Amino acid sequence: QVQLAESGGGSVQAGGSLKLSCVASTSAFATDCVAWFRQAPGKEREGVALFGSRGETFYEDSVKGRFAISKDSAKTTLYLQMNDMKPEDTATYYCAEHRGSCAAIAPAFRLRWDYWGRGNQVTVSS
Repeated sequence: QVQLAESGGGSVQAGGSLKLSCVASTSAFATDCVAWFRQAPGKEREGVALFGSRGETFYEDSVKGRFAISKDSAKTTLYLQMNDMKPEDTATYYCAEHRGSCAAIAPAFRLRWDYWGRGNQVTVSS
């Protein structure tokens, strides 16, 4: 059983930056698909950024050029660097892991994601 623990959320003004971290209890981040999702109040959860099995990345359109997903060399920590943040980025952010391979394309967000973190609140004020 993989456990994921997020940290780094908080409040920031529009234009500011935050960095989220997600620590895994195993090194499965090395080969499995991993991603960040978010859910705003009253909205469905949506995929934000994704690492494919071969290390390629994919971003949802609204965050391209502003957010960056990365992993540490030990492949146990996943990051999401968020820059030039906007009020519409306000949401609870979750890291997730899919046991298996995937390509870094939009449909990968609709895979069955086997492990989830508990979520981390991010609030962006205007």
